[in-house]
Amino acid sequence: MAKFRKNHGKEGRRSSFMGRAVVTTVSLIGLMIYGFINFALEPSSGGIHNSDTEHTYNSVPINTEARNFIPDDDSNVVHHSYYSLGYNPSLEVPNWVAYKLTEESLKVKNVKRANRFKVDNRAKGKSAKHSDYSHSGYTRGHMAPAGDMAFSNEAMQESFYMSNMTPQLRTFNGGVWRELEENVRDWAYDNDELYIVSGPIFYKKPDNYIGKSTKVAVPDAFFKAILDIEGNKKKSIGFIIPHEETDKHLREFAVTLDEIEAVTKLDLFADLLTDESMESELEGQMNVNQWQINRKRFDQRVKHWNNQK
Repeated sequence: MAKFRKNHGKEGRRSSFMGRAVVTTVSLIGLMIYGFINFALEPSSGGIHNSDTEHTYNSVPINTEARNFIPDDDSNVVHHSYYSLGYNPSLEVPNWVAYKLTEESLKVKNVKRANRFKVDNRAKGKSAKHSDYSHSGYTRGHMAPAGDMAFSNEAMQESFYMSNMTPQLRTFNGGVWRELEENVRDWAYDNDELYIVSGPIFYKKPDNYIGKSTKVAVPDAFFKAILDIEGNKKKSIGFIIPHEETDKHLREFAVTLDEIEAVTKLDLFADLLTDESMESELEGQMNVNQWQINRKRFDQRVKHWNNQK
């Protein structure tokens, strides 16, 4: 893919006025030509686009009827262009966030990471605000990771809606949760496409809240459900991870989808797994050996990521 050259530094002073005039004239001519081309193309194509920063990749159809992979529950469902979520206005966090992650999307050059967290006006009662997390001791933990949404500027911006956030301890967010997210991207790359649902877990009525203008509940744990139904070797795996720093291996948190459903009361992939025998097999069984967990990444988490307080 072609890249625009970086601006050059100083290349030495030119003592000749004629030399500077030539350079200036050439530059002006170049700008005039560029402007003419842009003007000529604008009606039909919107001008010249930088293919390094703008992409037309669409991982999930904007048609929300095609999203048969979202859980079936009583959440306030919000559809964004590249993921859907079930918002819980009483806790100010999502009950779940669901999307499809593909090898194709991971091959696209990453756009620049967004840095502005935004209120989601589509969520019932609106979502929590950026300031509700400030100086709370908790980070804004993505449920649909920015790294999974890096294939387009629109998807990246959407991943920074506050409805996609939950309070996470820094050593959890940047530790075991990060490790899981990065392994999931490996698995999507290896298996063409995956369906993913992530969310918080509350084992009892929350007693820990943050927030200034709103009360945002702090989860006890987090889950991630992963489904692969491409090809002949269909499989699934789930994770339930306590909300704390840990040196344990990811495989120790691996569970079946049925176990996630029992804890969250969600009906995962209800409209996607319509064959009862397939649903029973994929949700009730799990073989962690079918999902290669990167050992080097685990070592990095234990030795480095967990120590970044």
